[in-house]
Amino acid sequence: MRATPLAAPTGSPSRKKQLKLDDDLDTECPSQKQARSGPQPRLPPCPLPLSPPPAPVRAPAVTTASRLGPYVLLEPEEGGRAYRALHCPTGTEYTCQVYPVCESLKVLEPYSRLPAHKHVARPAEVLAGAHHLYALFPRPRGDMHSLVRRRRRLPEPEAARLFCQMAAAVAHCHQHGLVLRDLKLRRFVFTDCERTKLVLENLEDACVLTGPDDSLWDKHACPAYVGPEILSSRASYSGKAADVWSLGVALFTMLAGHYPFQDSEPALLFGKIRRGTYALPRGLSAPARCLVRCLLRREPAERLTASGILLHPWLRENLTPSVPSRAHLWEADQVVPEGPGLEEVEAEEGEREVGLYG
Repeated sequence: MRATPLAAPTGSPSRKKQLKLDDDLDTECPSQKQARSGPQPRLPPCPLPLSPPPAPVRAPAVTTASRLGPYVLLEPEEGGRAYRALHCPTGTEYTCQVYPVCESLKVLEPYSRLPAHKHVARPAEVLAGAHHLYALFPRPRGDMHSLVRRRRRLPEPEAARLFCQMAAAVAHCHQHGLVLRDLKLRRFVFTDCERTKLVLENLEDACVLTGPDDSLWDKHACPAYVGPEILSSRASYSGKAADVWSLGVALFTMLAGHYPFQDSEPALLFGKIRRGTYALPRGLSAPARCLVRCLLRREPAERLTASGILLHPWLRENLTPSVPSRAHLWEADQVVPEGPGLEEVEAEEGEREVGLYG
C-alpha cells in the first residue's frame, strides 16, 4: 500500500471504531476546518444524559493486521474509531485515529492554527487515503480519569502540579482562538510511566474562532462537566468560560474523589448544575477552596480565565496539604466508582462516561 504523509504536528492519542482501509493512499492533501457560525442545534429535552452527539457511521470493519504504509493496524480499540498501530521499521506503538476524508478540514485546522505546546498532543504523522484520513498519535501511559478513579483523591501538591499542566494546555488553546469543548479528566493523558507529565490528548472537538467573540450555539458537553449556561435557555454562551467551568469540575474531582454535581437521574443532575450549589470536601487548604470557587461560578463572566488560573496562589506556591481522614472520603453522596487497576483501566478507554455518575 502506498502511504502519503501529510504535513502534521507531533503528540498523543484518542478514541475508537471500525472501518475498511483505503485500497490505496492518495496524495491529495486534506483541506481545513472552519469556525462554527450561526445558530447550532439546541440541547434536546430527553431523559438520557447529555453527551456529545454520536459520531456518524464511519465505514465497515478493518481487517486485523491490515497494512497502512509503514504501519500495521492491529485490533480496534473499543468504543470508537481508533486502532492500535505498530510502526514496522521501529516497532513503536501508536494509536491510529481514522476519519472520513471529508472531515480532513475539520480534523486538521485546529493543529494548523495552534503553535506547538508541550501540554497539547499533536499527531506524529497524518496519512491521506482516497476515503479516509489516518492520524497517528503516540500511545499514552494512562489518563487522569483512571488515576483519580484508582486513587480516589489526590494530595494537594500532586493535584496542583497536574492541574497546572491541564490549565496551561487550555490557556494556550484559548490564546490562539480555540475553544476545546467537552473537556473532562479523561482527555488529559500521561506521556511518562511515572504519570507526572500530562498532555491534552487531541483537538478533536475544538472549535476554531474567527475573531475575539467566543460565542457558541451548540449544546455539546459531557453531563458531569457541563456548565449551567449550556443548560439554560440562552441562545448562545461563552465557549471559553464553559471550558473553565469544566476545568473547575475536573479540579474538584481530583481533590474530592467525586464530582461536584451528581445524580442518577439526568433531570436532577442538571437541576443541581443550574443551581450551582456544591459542598467542598473537608481538609482542603484555603487557596485550594478559593480556586475551586473561582472556577465553579454560575455566572460565566465571574469565572477566572484560563490564563488567570495560572496566576492563582495555589498553583504558584508549594503548599503543605491538610490530609483528610478516611472518614471524610465517603461523606459525599457519590464518589468516582471503584474499578480495575490503572493498567486494566487503560485497556478500557472506550468505557462510557455515564457510568461515572449513574
